[in-house]
Amino acid sequence: MNNQEIKEHYSDADLAEFKAIILEKIEKAQAQLEVYQSAYTNDSNNGTDDTSPTFKAFDEGSETMSKEANSQLAIRQEKFIRDLKNALIRIENKTYGICRVTGKLIKKERLRLVPHATLSIEAKNMQK
Repeated sequence: MNNQEIKEHYSDADLAEFKAIILEKIEKAQAQLEVYQSAYTNDSNNGTDDTSPTFKAFDEGSETMSKEANSQLAIRQEKFIRDLKNALIRIENKTYGICRVTGKLIKKERLRLVPHATLSIEAKNMQK
């Protein structure tokens, strides 16, 4: 192994802490995803049969918009869950928390807030 292959990385205890944070976030994110999915796949009538046709047309329009919005939220949530699961893989590989641009450790504070982060603040600011 040459020196380039040896990278600074987080300890097993740190990785275990991040893993617990990520698993909790995945659980919450999957529960939220189910809410979004049930909202946009729900075809039940909202009881507008006895109201005026005009109101029903507005209601159906807002229902369509709501389904589209929930669909978009579900797509974003699925990506978030995928990013979190990829972070778990990096934990197993012991590459978690290493900035993919600078190769330096991402600060713990950032990882606690954004546990799927792959860029340090320094690298993120370089992208602007």
